[in-house]
Amino acid sequence: MQIRLHNTMTRRQEEFRPIDPRNVRMYACGPTVYDRAHIGNARMAVVFDTLYRLLRHVYGESHVTYVRNITDVEDKIITAAAESGEAIADLTQRTTAAYHADMAALNALAPNHEPRATAYIGEMVAMIATLIERSHAYVAEGHVLFDVASMPDYGQLSKRSLADMIAGARVEVAPYKKSPADFVLWKPSTPDQPGWDSPWGRGRPGWHIECSAMAKAAFGITFDIHGGGIDLIFPHHENEIAQSVCAHDGAPLARIWMHNGFVQVNSEKMSKSLGNIFTVRELLDEGFKGEAMRLALLGAHYTQPLDFTRESLREATSQLDRFYLALKRAGDGPAPAIVPSEVLAALADDLNTPLALSHLHEVATRLNRATGAAEMAKAGAELLAGGALLGLLQQRALDWLQGDSGGGLEAAAIETQIAERLAARKAKDFAKADRIRDELAAKGIVLEDGPEGTSWRRAG
Repeated sequence: MQIRLHNTMTRRQEEFRPIDPRNVRMYACGPTVYDRAHIGNARMAVVFDTLYRLLRHVYGESHVTYVRNITDVEDKIITAAAESGEAIADLTQRTTAAYHADMAALNALAPNHEPRATAYIGEMVAMIATLIERSHAYVAEGHVLFDVASMPDYGQLSKRSLADMIAGARVEVAPYKKSPADFVLWKPSTPDQPGWDSPWGRGRPGWHIECSAMAKAAFGITFDIHGGGIDLIFPHHENEIAQSVCAHDGAPLARIWMHNGFVQVNSEKMSKSLGNIFTVRELLDEGFKGEAMRLALLGAHYTQPLDFTRESLREATSQLDRFYLALKRAGDGPAPAIVPSEVLAALADDLNTPLALSHLHEVATRLNRATGAAEMAKAGAELLAGGALLGLLQQRALDWLQGDSGGGLEAAAIETQIAERLAARKAKDFAKADRIRDELAAKGIVLEDGPEGTSWRRAG
């Protein structure tokens, strides 16, 4: 199976040819742990989790290594801790645990490695020292800055002019900089700020050098795929490239660069100023399922903007109801190794999740139309296998259909009312039977009468 991926560096789709098929390496920029993950953070995690699943399917689970870092030293963390009065270590530990819980709710697999920036300060200091030795960085007033002018092809990823990059960076034009474009590798820390000893005094790393050092520690000089959100192209990934290439004699940092598009809300970019940022936890607390969020996030091609609303979540829930109702008809069982070829081909074509989902619906339609047991079992197994590759349909059908039934009703109470309805029907008290059905329907419970009796599910 040949995979094609869109490379941000070349602005075109390319055949993915790993450096070593027995050791496929992917690095994605993880969270800065100072607050709960919002749905934009979730899109990045879901996109690269889906790619991780595809790579494992094609190359073998033991031949793919996925690294997603944790940024636990950064000025936003310092500010958040100061505002809350919480110790920085407590803040980062709490928000990291929250991030893990939120991503697990989205069925995102844990990466193989999750380095924390604070564990790699020594590697960062060593890389900065190399950049200084090679005249790509300089010391000024306790800071170490990367000298952008020392790299003639700086800007190759974002394809922006130097003037545009200076304007877009929105950084303070400090008097100690040789050029406004130069960026910080190391900065001094006050006594109340996190800091480590270095040749340039007590201080802490700049954001960009963290990923360069952690990626090298995990993978060496050059690896296969580097991913993140589109907002990271500049300045973060541009600066990662500059640091790593200049520290490693011109060797590339990654073969392929991939970036997912923005999440929009009602066609507007998410922003704190507009008050339209959804966190994963807020949506879970509202009763939406993590699996529905995942499906909604996969509903647009990863390179395109995604309009995310509560209505799109309700639509995703209805789609999952359809899938799980079909699986209920087939009966739960283990998924086979063979994924439907159309689903696999769609994902291998630059992770075309909308097309893969449409093929998954075709499998569900075939399952619903099947009449023989063997035909139903085959279609059901294909639906499970295709869903698993997308990180979907991971539960038993009844657990999805009956979970969080609504109206404060426990499953036992619902079964009791179903039994009362059955007794009323046997007694030909159809008015009571209808009243019980209507009362349950008002609480979001749908009854389905069949040859084997009455079953129930949560309304979509």
